[in-house]
Amino acid sequence: MILETADIKSVLTSSNTTQKMYINGEWVLSESNQTSKIVNPANGELIGTVTVGTEEDAKKAIESARKAFYENGWMNSRARDRAELLLQISNKLEERKEEFAYLETLNNGKTLRESLGDVEDAVNQLRYYAGLATKPHGQTYDVPDDIQAMVVREAIGVVGIIVPWNYPLVMANQKIAAAIAAGCSIVVKPAEITPLSLIRLFEIIDEMGFPPGIVNLVLGSGRKVGAELVSNPNVDKISFTGGTDTGIKLMKSAADTVKKISLELGGKSPNIVFADADFDAAVDYALYAIFANQGQVCSAGSRLLLEESLYEKFVPELVRRAKMIKIGPGWNDGIEMGPLVSEAHMNTVLNYIEIGKNEGATLLCGGNRIIEGDLGKGYFVEPTIFGDTTPDMRIVQEEIFGPVLAIQTFKTEKEAIELANGTAFGLAGAVFSQDGAKAQRVIRQLRAGITWINTYHPTFNEAPWGGYKQSGIGRDLGTYGFEEYLETKQININLKVEPSGFFEGK
Repeated sequence: MILETADIKSVLTSSNTTQKMYINGEWVLSESNQTSKIVNPANGELIGTVTVGTEEDAKKAIESARKAFYENGWMNSRARDRAELLLQISNKLEERKEEFAYLETLNNGKTLRESLGDVEDAVNQLRYYAGLATKPHGQTYDVPDDIQAMVVREAIGVVGIIVPWNYPLVMANQKIAAAIAAGCSIVVKPAEITPLSLIRLFEIIDEMGFPPGIVNLVLGSGRKVGAELVSNPNVDKISFTGGTDTGIKLMKSAADTVKKISLELGGKSPNIVFADADFDAAVDYALYAIFANQGQVCSAGSRLLLEESLYEKFVPELVRRAKMIKIGPGWNDGIEMGPLVSEAHMNTVLNYIEIGKNEGATLLCGGNRIIEGDLGKGYFVEPTIFGDTTPDMRIVQEEIFGPVLAIQTFKTEKEAIELANGTAFGLAGAVFSQDGAKAQRVIRQLRAGITWINTYHPTFNEAPWGGYKQSGIGRDLGTYGFEEYLETKQININLKVEPSGFFEGK
């Protein structure tokens, strides 16, 4: 499926038209009159202009969300009605899935097949949480005395949702769907450089007839809009996906108002391959683990842990395959890896590659920005693999968030586990082995929240997503993600109303 120039123009809103925020049921410009230009990372061309919100815009959105929830009755909305709204959004999104996929590819840079997968995931997320909204969420207890004791689950209130640029649509959507299903009102802040698909999603939401203030979209920086969402006492919860350093700052700020917070943060995930693994499958998944979405994946298998006896056979084949990856604009047929999301991020990744060289790691392939031909206009970096790494190297310990793989070796199962757990992160990890007992032994020892055996990357909306250690707290997706937006209330009903007799005097 090739996107022609005419198709690109039909997908995009005119770059000369400033796209607006959505606050209290209306599309508005920021009072600051500031705008930001959005570019296509594959060629640096302008594809949109958006208004830039400020703290005041965030405050207005928070006020509208709070009024809608507490004063205008959304906190007492019926689950069936919320489910119906989510289903309507899912149907509209499915009808326009190719449009959304193109838009995601143009703004983010990922391949069209990956963008299509993201849109399909978003559709399924909406339908999953529509179904979950109407399911039982409470308990009753058989207790002493003539008391009926029960627990009910209630919407947490106003939720601030802050999302990153690597999965602009799907990561925001999974939070939006769960929060609406739970009965919350929301204020969403997309990443500054990739807001276009989320603006388009809110156009669909606007058509669905939500009461004003239930759903709000504020564009702008994390330093201003994001900080206001986290510090404002009228926001009851923050749901954030992004870098660990930012997450730490958000957690400190949220503590000032004892705000509930869930954080899905960075990773430096190990992909452990034993000598008895299926060779072809292990090579194929090692490539997919790190080079899908240009390595801009929090759960990417950025550390390949190879059993030492396998190294001489495995690495040459891995390098050969990496050099064959088809690189180019994500909308072209056959492209397997697109550009990095921005020039600034590309420079960060290239700097890490230089750090790896200076630390003494062996550059086995890649390591450069692609500057030949039309690709030189974009932010393309070759698939990069380092060998001869040691656990203390920065390229082994720090999240690069790009197409850069560090290979480590081990001799024993115990050493593999120690290396795998040897970073501050604990988001994901995989084990490749045809010895089922060994694979399960090792996977149970990984301090990580998302794990695989003999595969990498498949995840499901029904299952929880999140990590251990500095990879975050709380979970997205599944029933666990739904519960992040609910409070727990105990109710006790006296079935025999008479004086307690606790005090003797009358």
